[in-house]
Amino acid sequence: MDFSGQTVLITGASRGIGAAAAEHFATLGAQVVLTARSEAELAKLAEKIGSKALAIACDIADFAQVQAAVDQTVARFGRLDIVVNNAGMLLPVHRMADFEAADWDRVIDVNVKGVFYMMKAALPIMTAQGGGTILNISSGAAYGVLEGWSHYCASKAAVLQLTRSGHAEYGDQGIRCLGLSPGTVATQMQVEIKATGVNPVSQLELSDHIAASDVAQAIAYLCGPGGADYAGEDFHLREPASRALVGLPPR
Repeated sequence: MDFSGQTVLITGASRGIGAAAAEHFATLGAQVVLTARSEAELAKLAEKIGSKALAIACDIADFAQVQAAVDQTVARFGRLDIVVNNAGMLLPVHRMADFEAADWDRVIDVNVKGVFYMMKAALPIMTAQGGGTILNISSGAAYGVLEGWSHYCASKAAVLQLTRSGHAEYGDQGIRCLGLSPGTVATQMQVEIKATGVNPVSQLELSDHIAASDVAQAIAYLCGPGGADYAGEDFHLREPASRALVGLPPR
């Protein structure tokens, strides 16, 4: 695949899936915009990637910051072709009655409002260009319930509906909106989940999870021609047939 001349904005790009996706897109010729709250980590990654990268510190739960990041992207590169809504959070883990309301709210602010804010800011640019791709990182949590994860499961179910809404409202304007449910990935989030000791996911070892580089490869595949068949829905990377489509070996 060749993404030369295309600009890709990735949220949560300072580590894990976001960082792996940024590096992968850069190798495929794209200009990459890295956003996250951790400015120092973003700067290191941008330096590693080189002149094709732009780092923007941004809290996606704040619409003004999201809009500013999109404006900076267009000012620097002249266009915005792909948005990867990857940023998300899960901790703390509690049963519903034991949550502090502010903790539950913060996960919704980041995982749901952050995705909506980025879509809201990017869609006018993409429609004016005549097309674009918005890929939202989904989860099996959008489809099932796990103890202690009411906030995360609710947020990912909401993201799935944002994906469907984006496709229904803008698909006929050249906007491809789709999701990627990667399964469990060997990132810092899984280390934190394991430390909670709550529900079966915490019992998995880091070696049980797939590599972030696998997800990065799937993201690029879906943002290319291969993603056309999944507009408005989630692509499930855990399925053997899906891994084969992306070019990954079976697990």
